Amino acid sequence: MGWMTLLPPLSGIWFAFAELLEQTAFWEAFAMTARTFGIGLGLSILVGIPVGVLMGISTRADKILSIWVNLFISAPITAVIPALMPIFGIADATVIATVILFSIWVVIIDTQAGITHVKDSLVEMGRNFGCSRWKIIIWIVIPAALPEIITGVRLSVVRAVKGVIVGQIVIALIGFGGLFNTYLSYFLMERFWALIIVVFVMSFTIIGLVELLERRIAFYARTR
Repeated sequence: MGWMTLLPPLSGIWFAFAELLEQTAFWEAFAMTARTFGIGLGLSILVGIPVGVLMGISTRADKILSIWVNLFISAPITAVIPALMPIFGIADATVIATVILFSIWVVIIDTQAGITHVKDSLVEMGRNFGCSRWKIIIWIVIPAALPEIITGVRLSVVRAVKGVIVGQIVIALIGFGGLFNTYLSYFLMERFWALIIVVFVMSFTIIGLVELLERRIAFYARTR
């Protein structure tokens, strides 16, 4: 009986899923979660790619920043999250910061890996055509590193989904995190599992779109 309560029948989950789609509270939570997820992931990409490029082209920057990048990507970020509350308060800003802490590091690492593995022959070709250093970086190095950069973006999507849910549960109890807490508190397991399905569908959809983009630029990996 206990297992039946924790793992309700699939028919009950699908019925709860249909009920969720009719609730205003669900769509408000969805909008809040999507907004914080999108802003956090967007900032992670906008900041992570330039930092990764900098670490890839500058040995000094790599020595300075790699320590912190490796520290944060291996650290238990969930334990650090409560320290964000005094800085950002109990609001969207805290959840956005959590998403960034979860997702930015993999973007940096994969971008750096892509930059450092660009063939020297491509760089030499640019020099032979009289390109400046920055033109070589922008028009040759970064396009050649796109397969690794897009891979980092795809992996950051997974970590960003985890970050937005963990942030909403641990800190603010808003959005999907607030719904998860409510459903667990009242033991509404059908709705709990239905909401998990929603999160999975959202994550797989975004990852699928990134993978489609990844396949469209895969020719760079063959010609690099």
